[in-house]
Amino acid sequence: MTKSISAVGFSFEKDQSDLINQKLKRIDYAESLIVDLILRVKEDKKFYFDATVNFRWGANAHVTSDDFDFAAGLNKLMDVLDTKVKKEKDKIQEKK
Repeated sequence: MTKSISAVGFSFEKDQSDLINQKLKRIDYAESLIVDLILRVKEDKKFYFDATVNFRWGANAHVTSDDFDFAAGLNKLMDVLDTKVKKEKDKIQEKK
C-alpha cells in the first residue's frame, strides 16, 4: 500500500504526523487489498480531511470529514474509512 499524506495551507506538527500514522494502522488488515491511500488535510478555520483509497480490483472509496479539532476530525474520517474498507473486503470475499 502506497500512502500519500499531504497538508494544504499548513505544515504538520510532529504529534499530528504521529497521530495520522497511528490511526492509519486501523486499516493495516487490508494492506494487501489497497493499492494506494491518498490523504489530504486542509486547514481553514477548521480541519478538512479528504481520503481516497484505491483497491486492487479497480474500486475506490472516497471519504471526507471536518472538525475544529484535528484529532476529532481524523477519528471521524478513520471511522468512515474503516467501515468502507471492511465493506469492500466483504464484497470481494463473497464473490470468491
